[in-house]
This record gives sequence, C-alpha cells and structure tokens, in this order.
Amino acid sequence: MAERVALITGGAKGIGRAVALDLTGPDKSAAEGASVVEAAEKKGAKAMALQCDVSEPGEARELVKRVEKDWGKIDALIHCAGPYHRVGLLEESVEGWHSMFDNNLHPLFYLSQAVAPGMIERKWGRILCFSMANADQLIAQPQLTAHYIAKVGVLVLARSLARVLAPYGITVNAISPGFIDSGSAPKEELAAMAKRIPAGYVGELKDAVGAVRFLLSEQARYVNGANIHLSGAWGI
Repeated sequence: MAERVALITGGAKGIGRAVALDLTGPDKSAAEGASVVEAAEKKGAKAMALQCDVSEPGEARELVKRVEKDWGKIDALIHCAGPYHRVGLLEESVEGWHSMFDNNLHPLFYLSQAVAPGMIERKWGRILCFSMANADQLIAQPQLTAHYIAKVGVLVLARSLARVLAPYGITVNAISPGFIDSGSAPKEELAAMAKRIPAGYVGELKDAVGAVRFLLSEQARYVNGANIHLSGAWGI
C-alpha cells in the first residue's frame, strides 16, 4: 500500500485511528500520544485530517472530491464511522432511529458511490466497512434495534457493491467485530464480557488492524463480498 491513498472515516479514535496509524507505517513508537497526522510525519509518511459529517450526502461527496484533488486518487475507502446508542425499542425517538441509519448505513452508500468512478477508471480499489458480529443472524435486538438493522443493511450493501464492482478489479468486504478493546469501554466491563466469548478474551485493536491489512492486500484480491467475523467466535 506504499503508493496507495486511503480515505478512512472515523479515523480520530478507536479502530479507525488504529488503522490510520498502521497504514502510515510500522513504527509504533512514533505514534504514542500523537495525532495521526503527527505520527505520519514522524514516520516520513503523509496524512491529512479533515472534519466532515458523512451522514450528509453533499459533505460526503465533497470530502471525496477534496481528497482526490489534493492526493490525485482514492485507492481504498475504509468506513469506520458508526456510532450507536442503547435504548429500548418502544422508548426510541424518531430522531434517534434516523440517526442510526444516517450515521452507519447511508454514508457507506454516499462514499462508495463517490469513490467508485475513480476506482473503475484505474481498474483497482478496496472498499471496507464495519458491521457487527451477529448481524448476519437477524436476531432480535430490542435495546439497539435501529443500530442493528443498519448494520444488517451494511452487509447487504457491501455484497451488492461487490457484485457491481468486481468486474473492475474492486473488492468490497465487511468486517464484523464482536467485543474489541478500542478504549471506549471500562476495563471491568470488558473483563465481564470475556466470559461470554468462546475464545476467552476480548479482541484488541491489532486484531482489527490485521483484518483490514489483509483485505487491502493483493493476497485478498479474490476475496470479495465477504463478511469476516472478528469476535473470538462470539455471535456465531
């Protein structure tokens, strides 16, 4: 990926930040306490941070245009942005319901549609998105229904994009995490979760980074429309 350009949404924290740091180079020490841009510069790589509300179709398209103008192309779209809230289905507000789709599902459509023409022209591209470990089971989720449905939609959209874009050397795949220690949950809560995971432990950011790195590589050129469970066998 040394000569590639990746657009990462949600790159300020969690999995998105870890992926961005990894793609700027292997020197982990340079990334300690630094922003992605600072870490990239210390490692002799290039990065740019932009603030954008990708739930707005116009802003999403302008983001793609800006990156393509400044960097010449976009080889990989890695859509990591995707907030959630936990609320009972009958207590959910209309605004809360819409926000889950606006921030998890719709941006993948807006951004993919915007980056596709350039990828098609160059006959190469990678689109990666994130769902959740049990989204393919279509189980009841009364405490996070809208978020769950949006993540199911992510899987369907990813497979549909894969079918459409495969003839142009473009792969579209999903990663579905279970419990990952991304820094957002208390350690004691994660320790309790580990008891429910067949592997016996909570995943780390490096596990997500490894899956992303593989799907971006030429080794995964024939992996298309896949959904990789990143869960230690939880949720399957």
